[in-house]
Amino acid sequence: METINRLKENVEIILPQNGLEEKLEQAKQENRKLIIKLGFDPTAPDLHLGHAVVLKKLKQFQDLGHQIVILVGSFTARIGDPTGKNKSRKPLSADNVQHNAETYLNQLSKIIDIEKAKIVFNSEWLDALSFSEVIQILSKVTVAQLMHRNDFNKRFTENSPIAMHELVYPILQGFDSVRIKADIEMGGTDQLFNCTMGRQLQETFELNPQIVMCMPLLKGLDGKEKMSKSLNNIIGLTDEPNEMFGKTMSIPDSLIEEFLDLTTDFSIEEKRSIREELSEGINPMHIKKRIAKNIITQYHSETEAQNAEAFFINQFQNKNFEQKSFRPVLINKIESVSGMMTLIDLCMKLKQGQTKSAMRRLIESGAVQINLEKVTDSSKNIELKADTKIKIGKRDFYELK
Repeated sequence: METINRLKENVEIILPQNGLEEKLEQAKQENRKLIIKLGFDPTAPDLHLGHAVVLKKLKQFQDLGHQIVILVGSFTARIGDPTGKNKSRKPLSADNVQHNAETYLNQLSKIIDIEKAKIVFNSEWLDALSFSEVIQILSKVTVAQLMHRNDFNKRFTENSPIAMHELVYPILQGFDSVRIKADIEMGGTDQLFNCTMGRQLQETFELNPQIVMCMPLLKGLDGKEKMSKSLNNIIGLTDEPNEMFGKTMSIPDSLIEEFLDLTTDFSIEEKRSIREELSEGINPMHIKKRIAKNIITQYHSETEAQNAEAFFINQFQNKNFEQKSFRPVLINKIESVSGMMTLIDLCMKLKQGQTKSAMRRLIESGAVQINLEKVTDSSKNIELKADTKIKIGKRDFYELK
């Protein structure tokens, strides 16, 4: 019973409800490992704490001796996945897919034992299908069934276009489950429809249908939208310890319990104790520090977590602007013919990885300072001269040299 409770911890949806118990009992009777599937399309090369919610659940199954299958959508990423919004995601080139897949797999090793996991690419079988075989697979699903997917239904009702490849995508994902004979498919709650398509297709191919386990979607640093690189609200698994710590400290207080549940590896008893402290009125900052240190310990080390806490206290709690640790930047490394640059272009050079629209919002909100003065005009020309100090957001300090 303890094993079942641990595997069910934080899971938002299990379909069917008693399916996990039945699958575990079936594996025991047949003396075999369960096949646990997690599929991903390598649409962007970076993993973040939102991805880790599902990956850590996979690790629990792996620790119990079951077979983890990481299914790389090397075919499906090339046709474009419905995004869950009002338009389809752009398809990727084969080179982009390969690069992103390699990056993903390297990062997966931060959580699961990649040597014990089975890595498969769905292009192996989907590229090999003849057109008549594709039609036969499509014939097993009705349009009415596809319209049960919320975003399809919404777009259809609003007369927004739905391309045919988008309708085919869930069927191909379901066929992946047929090919690998998955017992369980994992995903976020946004993948519920696609995962249940796997159950349906397995039954039509006279296989024992997989169960579906969906994890909640972790909210991003803004406290509103799900964590997503496109929204620039993530904590990446490869972020440096100091950056991880600072980002965690920036989450709104309303996210503390969600981060406690979904990002830390505290025991159930420790989480209960921390919740009691919160209800008793402890300063939320103290809890955020504990969460931040726990996260860094998982993906770096305990020593680096302690160092990151010390850096945060020294950099953000004990010093005024003039005492901050500024990152030196050589002027000749900044490409400028005239020795002048607009503020937004300068900020983009200094703090790479941001989108221009996100940087513009940061500037206009008053989060950028030049030599202690807030500058909210993103098009303002800045003279590139030595000893100019620039603050971008809450955590980034630069000095031109």
